[in-house]
Amino acid sequence: MLVQNKTMRKKIFVAMSGGVDSSVAAGMMKEAGHEVVGVTMCFSINHPDSKKPSCCGVAGIQDAQRAAQILNIPHYVLDFAKDIDQHIIEDFTNEYLSGRTPNPCVRCNQHLKFGTLYAKVKGLGADYLATGHYGRIDFNATTGRHELKKAKDPKKDQSYFLCSMRKETLPSVLFPLGDMTKDQARSLARKYKLNTAEKPESQDICFVPDAGYKKFLQDRVGSRLFQPGPFIDEDGKVVGWHKGIAHYTIGQRDKLGIALGHPVYVCKIDQETNTVHVGPESSLYATGFYARQFNPVSMEIPTEVMEVQVRIRYNAPETKAWLTVLGPDRVRVEFATPQKSVTPGQSAVFYRDDVVLAGAIIDWSIK
Repeated sequence: MLVQNKTMRKKIFVAMSGGVDSSVAAGMMKEAGHEVVGVTMCFSINHPDSKKPSCCGVAGIQDAQRAAQILNIPHYVLDFAKDIDQHIIEDFTNEYLSGRTPNPCVRCNQHLKFGTLYAKVKGLGADYLATGHYGRIDFNATTGRHELKKAKDPKKDQSYFLCSMRKETLPSVLFPLGDMTKDQARSLARKYKLNTAEKPESQDICFVPDAGYKKFLQDRVGSRLFQPGPFIDEDGKVVGWHKGIAHYTIGQRDKLGIALGHPVYVCKIDQETNTVHVGPESSLYATGFYARQFNPVSMEIPTEVMEVQVRIRYNAPETKAWLTVLGPDRVRVEFATPQKSVTPGQSAVFYRDDVVLAGAIIDWSIK
């Protein structure tokens, strides 16, 4: 957290989504004596019938504007409709078309918040870009590098979603809530008399309406993802028919619609043949995986095999593994013990203690 006094007054742009966390971040920077400017990314996404709070709809923009008025700071809305379509929604669609399960929030942080938005505010004279993420950035005097770290509160830690940040941006990014709990953030929101103090958290994917991602994909690409095809067991035998590969994810057991007398799970999705492979729980385990888009956010690219702790999805526990860099952006990971449901398209995040060393996108598992 930036320590302030009058001689250290900085120009800080705060990405305000209309939620309580980003509003509190703006309030904290204002209270610390900085020149604060609120900025909201407009994605031209509006689900008028949605009951879920959204971080990028009309209501979110209005809440951000009102919070800025209460804090008495300037506020600007920037049009990011083309950016989200090009970098996030198109990739989300293509990943599902390829039988993979993407994580659009990680990609949004990479290309939009700490990509295009970061570049724009720096171009407008910002010393820092601050957000309401629960994470931390510290300078390591021993290595001479800034490091991305987990938040103090493990229940709210969002470092997994920040793994795609470029290391060059770390010195100019602030996470004011990194040392706080959610309850402490809400207490500050009440202290600042913010309109967002009791607002529930945004949920799910911002550009997907209440009807769900399947309806969103069907509206966007038609029926390609929903063509029926065979369920194939471990022996290559057809054991049933699926409703389209978009309905299934690795590790899924429920709603398969096949009865074999014993539990089976989705263990592989093959877009080229439109087949969904199923097998016993043992078929879900992998000894490792290959990954692409390797991003060493808090370290130099290792030249030797490196021991790490890896998380293969947001709600998965960290597990011991060995990381080998195969090329500029490709890696191989071997687990100390086999792990369940390694899913192509998901982000793998590598840690050492509380430091986020790097992130990557899982390509395929090693059975």
